Amino acid sequence: MADTTEPFVRFQGVQKSYDGETLVVKDLWLDIAKGEFLTMLGPSGSGKTTCLMMLAGFESPTHGAIILDGQPITDVPPHRRGIGMVFQNYALFPHMSVAENVGYPLKVRGIDRAETRRRVQRALDMVELGALGGRRPAQLSGGQQQRVALARALVFEPALVLLDEPLGALDKTLREQMQYELKHIHESLGVTMVYVTHDQTEALTMSDRIAVFNDGIIQQLDAPAMLYEQPGNAFVAQFIGENNRLMGRVEDVAGDRCRVRANSGDLIEALAIRAQGGGSRTLLSLRPERVAVNPHPGSMPNVFNAEVLELIYLGDHLRSRMRVCGHDDFIVKVPNWAGHVHLRPGERLTVGWQAEDCRALDAS
Repeated sequence: MADTTEPFVRFQGVQKSYDGETLVVKDLWLDIAKGEFLTMLGPSGSGKTTCLMMLAGFESPTHGAIILDGQPITDVPPHRRGIGMVFQNYALFPHMSVAENVGYPLKVRGIDRAETRRRVQRALDMVELGALGGRRPAQLSGGQQQRVALARALVFEPALVLLDEPLGALDKTLREQMQYELKHIHESLGVTMVYVTHDQTEALTMSDRIAVFNDGIIQQLDAPAMLYEQPGNAFVAQFIGENNRLMGRVEDVAGDRCRVRANSGDLIEALAIRAQGGGSRTLLSLRPERVAVNPHPGSMPNVFNAEVLELIYLGDHLRSRMRVCGHDDFIVKVPNWAGHVHLRPGERLTVGWQAEDCRALDAS
């Protein structure tokens, strides 16, 4: 990511309403650095795609301004913003060859034929389709068509590329392959990319930063590791990765720690992230891989009795559903270090975790 004091893209107090009453996007302030790969992540209806469409120029803000490279673009039509766009459905012209599809943005910009051929070949080589310029889109696989759409978005060398759920139509293997290819293309070109998805794995794999949307608001804006390791509220903790949730009331707060009386009556030590003080309701967030089975006595402040209810063998680990602190849906991921794991349904044991791995968040 480039080091710059001025953001390349800036949303200034942007709001969007389609009916004049309900705000789909609520007072958005967001800066995107030049050369950054930023992902807008969230469930359907969270406002992420609307933000992308406003940046592209296909929707207009109800209030606020959008700045691109220091210039307001709210009133600039889409074709004059110089932004590359990749859609989920590819939007390729079926009657044109691959090379003609990729060269179309250059044609409408009046670029001469020789220069067009050079840029088209460079763009196709970039996505490893240099030998397929003469084919029609129908002769390509889904993954190849998506690469053509990406080449078309890059061919006129835009400083900003927007990607709207571009891998949603691909199967799992192709989608994972394209995630790495997109990341490598971004790294090699240094172009600013804004990516919209509801798939957390895509976001974690490719992004410099992720803006997690819900109800028209950015819930947290952070690097992928920070979002996963340090979710700032209950929504982010639930949306990013698998998460055990235990409801309770705060007993007391001391510095950055608190003690929470779970609904089961168990007393749990945790980090006081959003704990409001003694007696307040809170939700405890704990990742399944941070739970130890039969920990050594005294090694952890939180140790509780557990009963194995269900086991799923997943090769590198065993996913175990247990009854812990009154919850029957408590998940523990047990690493398969030795090629097998000795757990059985109905087995009674203990589980434990460190206070640093358990976060007291808002109770919503």
